[in-house]
Amino acid sequence: MTPATAVLFVAVPPNVKFSAEEKRALKSFATTLAKRVAAGRGFTCAITNDEALRNLNKTFRDRDYATDVLSFPASRDHSDWGDIAISAERAAEQAEHFGHSKLDEVRILMLHGVLHLTGMDHEHDGGEMARAESKWRAEFGLEQGLIERSSADFEAG
Repeated sequence: MTPATAVLFVAVPPNVKFSAEEKRALKSFATTLAKRVAAGRGFTCAITNDEALRNLNKTFRDRDYATDVLSFPASRDHSDWGDIAISAERAAEQAEHFGHSKLDEVRILMLHGVLHLTGMDHEHDGGEMARAESKWRAEFGLEQGLIERSSADFEAG
């Protein structure tokens, strides 16, 4: 079996910076996700900007707005799970809003994206993805995840 790999591209806008140490930490986390969460299959993660996420969201989901994370599963016969795109700008804003580091926010988004790559879909799975996300976040020491935030926002609004 080929070892799990995770390819990480960090091409962020000038207003969001990641140090070399943060980039190494994200690469390490991505590799851990590939090994443990994605059952040994790799993925590619691009950390980019709002404009790129908006274009991807419009092209592939017909939704004309920037979002924080998008997942693009590969075909079943492909050795990797697929690709994830994360907006560094959304991550920085959400990190400030929720009171944790942008590094942790990118990790939360990356975990969420990987769970989607494995076939989970929180909109239709009766809570399976929410439970998995909660379990992995606890194991990795991460704050409240996207599904919990969405539920809290929905209940508050």
